[in-house]
Amino acid sequence: MDIGKILGDVLGSKSSGQIGNQIRQATSGGLGGGLVGGALSGGLISAVLGSKKGRKMGGKVLAYGGTALVAGLAYKAWRDYSNRQKPQNHARDTDLASIPADSGFAPEQERGEDDVDFRLALVRAMIAAAKSDGHIDQAEHKRIAAQIEQFELGASEKAFLFDAFSADADPLAIARLARTSEQGAEIYLASSLSIDPDEQVERQYLDRLAGCLGLPGELRAHLDTQAEGARREFATR
Repeated sequence: MDIGKILGDVLGSKSSGQIGNQIRQATSGGLGGGLVGGALSGGLISAVLGSKKGRKMGGKVLAYGGTALVAGLAYKAWRDYSNRQKPQNHARDTDLASIPADSGFAPEQERGEDDVDFRLALVRAMIAAAKSDGHIDQAEHKRIAAQIEQFELGASEKAFLFDAFSADADPLAIARLARTSEQGAEIYLASSLSIDPDEQVERQYLDRLAGCLGLPGELRAHLDTQAEGARREFATR
């Protein structure tokens, strides 16, 4: 299965390697300097995010940074939490790709449930969170299915996307995709970036997801700070 192609078509993002290089080369600050250099290609996630401002802003963050950015921000949140520091926004950090190899925050190397590439779990988490308010009706499903058919994907890649978009937004099922606490933090952050924080039903989905993941309240506060900071950073662009 071509994981990179799925990520590109779903998120409209560059590869994680390209994103990592951009982060390392950043000179004027995190997301603003290192990531906002390329143009959004309009990934499939945009069709699910709808028109809500909060979801669209989170979608921009995901499109520009992809799973590499989720990992970098989740790692910093985890590190601050473990060191008993107060939550702080790391969206403008220029070293988000510099994650220790043994940290547990490396989606390209991690394996998820059933020993599959963990980046697929993050894609499922993003899609489920974006669908959590039930705004996708039968007509929207048909439109998304038609868009998937247009992608130059193999049968297995298309089957994965059809399955992900047709599945219910079940926080328990999404939580089960995490094999470690670190993966749970990444799943939560990716999900948080895919919702509209002003919508009660979507906040309730995140509450249920955090409960299913067993996230400590303090760690969740750190992760929420990263999501909010990333949205604010893009709001100024």
